[in-house]
Amino acid sequence: MPVEKARNIVGWFMRPFQPRTKQYWRIVLLCFVAASTFWLLNALNKSYSTQTSYPIRFVYDQRRLIPITPLPEEVNINVTGTGWKLLRKTLRLELQPAEIYIRSVPRNNYLLGSALRPALVNALDGLQLNFVVTDTVYFNFDARVSERIPLRLAPNQTLTDENHVVVGPVRITPDSVTFTGPSSLIDSLPNPFTLRLPEDEELTETSRITVPIDYNYESLINASVEEAEVAVTVKTLVQQERQLTPELINVPEGVRVSVRPPLAMVRYQVLQDSVPLLNRNLFRVILDYSKLNPQDSTIVPELVQKPTGTRRLLVWPDRFKVVEVER
Repeated sequence: MPVEKARNIVGWFMRPFQPRTKQYWRIVLLCFVAASTFWLLNALNKSYSTQTSYPIRFVYDQRRLIPITPLPEEVNINVTGTGWKLLRKTLRLELQPAEIYIRSVPRNNYLLGSALRPALVNALDGLQLNFVVTDTVYFNFDARVSERIPLRLAPNQTLTDENHVVVGPVRITPDSVTFTGPSSLIDSLPNPFTLRLPEDEELTETSRITVPIDYNYESLINASVEEAEVAVTVKTLVQQERQLTPELINVPEGVRVSVRPPLAMVRYQVLQDSVPLLNRNLFRVILDYSKLNPQDSTIVPELVQKPTGTRRLLVWPDRFKVVEVER
C-alpha cells in the first residue's frame, strides 16, 4: 500500500511534463531560450562594479631606448559600468590599451598605480575607474647605443701541434663588429672582442676557419655580423740536432779543469723550407765557471748564440761536471 501511494504521488508530479503533442518539447525549449534571453538582456542593462585586468602599452622612441626586461602588459583595476560594457571589455572587443609614455631613460624603474590613473581613464570608454588595484608597475629601460669593437684571436690558445707553427699575423675578416643594444650591456662586452677556435682543432696546414660571434644577452644585443673568418698561415717544423764543444769561461788563472761530458747536444726545430739556409755554425754554448755549484761541481750550460729561425731549443745534458786537474 505505501509503494502504491508513492507511485501515485510521483505520477502526479510528472503528469504536466508528459508530452501531449510531437512539438511539446520543442515548445518547452523555445520558451526556456526566450526566458533566458530576456533575463540576460535585462541583466546586461544593469550596472556592476568588478575587478578586471586591463592592457597597458609603453610608448617610447625605439631608436633611443630599449627595455632590458619584458615590459608589463596589463594591470588590475576596479571599474563600474553596464553589463554590455563589461562584457565587451572581457571579450577584448575594440579594446584600446592605456598608453604610458617614456620620453628618456627614467630615473626610477617603476610607476605607482596611482600614476597610471590618467592613462587608464582616457582608455576606458564607457567605464568608470574606481581605483587601480595594481600597486606598482616595474620596468627597466636603457639607452640604445652602437659601438664598433675590434676582433682578435685569443692570445692564450694553442693553434698547432709540436711539429707545426703559425707564421705571420693571424688575419680576421671582418676585423671588427658593431654591437647595438642597451648601453650597460654593450659596456660589459670585452674590448677587443676575443674569438676562440674549436678547442679540439690543431692546425697542420694553412687554413681559413669560420668562427661564430658568441656573446651573452643575444636577445637584447644585435651584432652586425654573426661570424668571422680567421686566416692562419701554418708551416711544418723539422727537428734537428747539433753537437758542439761547450766554451768554458771565467776560469781563474792557473786553474786547469776537465769537463764531462766533453760535448753538448743542442736540439732545435726549424721551418722545413728554411733548412737549406740555416748556418749551424752559429750555435754557441758556454759554461760559466763563476756559476760552479760547489756541492756537486756542476755548471748549468747557457745557450748564448743561435741561428735565426731556430725555435724550441734544448741543450743536453742540463749540467756538466767540472773537475780541477792537477798539473
